[in-house]
Amino acid sequence: MQYEERYTDAELAQIIEQGLIYMCACPAQVADAMRKLRELYRYQQNCLAGLDNNPMVHAAILQSTVQSHAIMQDCLDTVIELEKWDRATLEMPANLRQRQLQELLSKDD
Repeated sequence: MQYEERYTDAELAQIIEQGLIYMCACPAQVADAMRKLRELYRYQQNCLAGLDNNPMVHAAILQSTVQSHAIMQDCLDTVIELEKWDRATLEMPANLRQRQLQELLSKDD
């Protein structure tokens, strides 16, 4: 399996920001998991280049990271589609933003 990034780091940050603004953490949690997997992927690539490191260990970690990242990308694609986010701007749809606001207001009562 080849490593692929369908979302840029900026796009993941946008999804996380939307989650923070509108208090909808689920898509943000997936985006954050993807960012952490990307950090692990980059770290393992550096480890593979190290002369004193066991390449089999780091190749195994790298392969698992690639698979996990692909699964989480598919998950984020599904969530964005199901919730009807704007694919171009990665803005949360108005109905979800409104629902979050209503939940906040009802907690104040």
